[in-house]
Amino acid sequence: MPSPLLAPAPRLILLAPMEGVLDHSLRDVLTAFGGIDRCVSEFIRITDQLLPRRVFTRLMPELLNGSRTPAGTPVRAQLLGSDPACLADNAARLAELHPDGIDLNFGCPAKTVNRHRGGAVLLDEPLLVHDIVAAVRRAVPLHLPVSAKMRLGHRDEARMLDCARAIAAAGASELVVHARTKVQGYQPPAYWDRIAHIRETVALPVVANGEVWTVTDARRCLQESGCDALMLGRGLVSDPGLALALRGRVGPSWDELRRGLLRYGELIEPRVAERHRGGRLKQWLNMLRHRHPQAQALHAQVRTLRHAGEIVAALRASPAQALAEAA
Repeated sequence: MPSPLLAPAPRLILLAPMEGVLDHSLRDVLTAFGGIDRCVSEFIRITDQLLPRRVFTRLMPELLNGSRTPAGTPVRAQLLGSDPACLADNAARLAELHPDGIDLNFGCPAKTVNRHRGGAVLLDEPLLVHDIVAAVRRAVPLHLPVSAKMRLGHRDEARMLDCARAIAAAGASELVVHARTKVQGYQPPAYWDRIAHIRETVALPVVANGEVWTVTDARRCLQESGCDALMLGRGLVSDPGLALALRGRVGPSWDELRRGLLRYGELIEPRVAERHRGGRLKQWLNMLRHRHPQAQALHAQVRTLRHAGEIVAALRASPAQALAEAA
């Protein structure tokens, strides 16, 4: 078996939807660093009503920019729900705003979402999964891609292949598979070899997702899954240069990442209350510290600060402090 380090670079790198983390502001900053081919929005919850267009554009402002981030990276809108007819109606309205595509969420593990019959719990019902994908596919123009994201199952993998077949038979153009069940959550390991079983079962492009933090992880994931495309989530938020590294390119320096943090703070300022902005900045900084020692030191410095202004001041001062310590 060839070494995973010798595996080819992925054909396609997608940025995952991460509810409560990867909003449009962070997509803006991360895609500016480069290496990402396409993003998927945080899920748009569909219950029992047709949403106004302004709700779609508020949750995914890229719709007002040709469904692109400012860096030009396409963004696909993700819908979450369990009512095929209501999802179809909302998908038709969303299609009028010309998204890059529509993605359907069968993977969210959140208890509140699952309790209201959304996300990964739907994997217990392959027929309903089929009906949702088919209804959305019929509701939107043929040129508009309809994709789906699933886990290996809800409690176990018993219906994994049934759900994958249902998604493919309903007309989806692409399937992303997070290589864990809902019960397994985000605990390592991810079972990339299970994705290979899905790939062998369905005749549509399959994208591997889950527990890819490094180039070595990515190569091993591609090898074990047999996929040629990856969706990166926490690994790319923690290391914004990961997509570039997978293509043999140099990622952003710490100073570029620090400026990205400052830019993120500027982008969220108009829409996030001051008492919450500091938490959002610390959330990303906390993830960065797993890959960047400078972030570890800065996080320790701002961990107890509550006001965004204080955290921004620390971010701005960090280069001068580093120079002083080096001297």
